[in-house]
Amino acid sequence: MLAVNYTNLRDNMKSYMDRITEDYETVIVTRKDNKNVVMLSQESYNNLMENIHVMGNKSNFDWLMESKAQLENGNISVRDLVEVDSDE
Repeated sequence: MLAVNYTNLRDNMKSYMDRITEDYETVIVTRKDNKNVVMLSQESYNNLMENIHVMGNKSNFDWLMESKAQLENGNISVRDLVEVDSDE
């Protein structure tokens, strides 16, 4: 995570945006009166929103934790993938 003031960000916008999108960096833009802003890539934002959705819904969270426990206990099934002809 990087912290940068507004002036530095403005002068180096492309460089910071490249770091955010290419290196998955998060940038805090510091401003007067502690009215800071956080910049992150859309991909990181979407991932964050998906995690909030999954963790915020009890049935989704319970299903995920049950699946995790099954994996950790070795309760898994291995299957071969079968190609299906799309013309059928």
